[in-house]
Amino acid sequence: MANQKVDLIRKIYSKTEYPKIIDTKFSQLGVVSLNEQIDNTVTVSQFFEYYNELFYDIPSLGEVNSHEYLIKTSGDYINFDQDSDEIEALRKEITQLRRDLLQAQIGKAEALSGEKIDIDVNSIDDASIAGDDFANITQAISSPSTNTTNSSPSVNTTNLSPVGGGATSTSGGGY
Repeated sequence: MANQKVDLIRKIYSKTEYPKIIDTKFSQLGVVSLNEQIDNTVTVSQFFEYYNELFYDIPSLGEVNSHEYLIKTSGDYINFDQDSDEIEALRKEITQLRRDLLQAQIGKAEALSGEKIDIDVNSIDDASIAGDDFANITQAISSPSTNTTNSSPSVNTTNLSPVGGGATSTSGGGY
């Protein structure tokens, strides 16, 4: 083997030919040119396209990578609490409308029964009127018990106290 002859062929390129034939970019080392970085950057429009494509694949709840996370971080960014003031005002309005409705239902029950129902609607706490207790209170007023000695319906005022602990008399009470 030592006496074997090997022919080496050497090809020489000129300075102008060399960059056309030989790749001089460092693609193996992960170096990315500025133009490639710009091309790989996701635009806002692309983001929302991806978001719409992935919408149902994104978990609803979670600390990160979820719809809950997007809502919290976006809400913090745009100061979403300003809308909660409007929501609170609407809740107060609903509570007042429920008080008015309850007062009207009490008036109707009193007219039908001929008895005075001793409930101060304003003494019932807001949580009871805003929550499920409102349905219980209106149900108690709307479904009067029948008195066997009198043919007209009467309202049982002993079951009218709200579950939340509001007062049922005009004297106030409460917590």
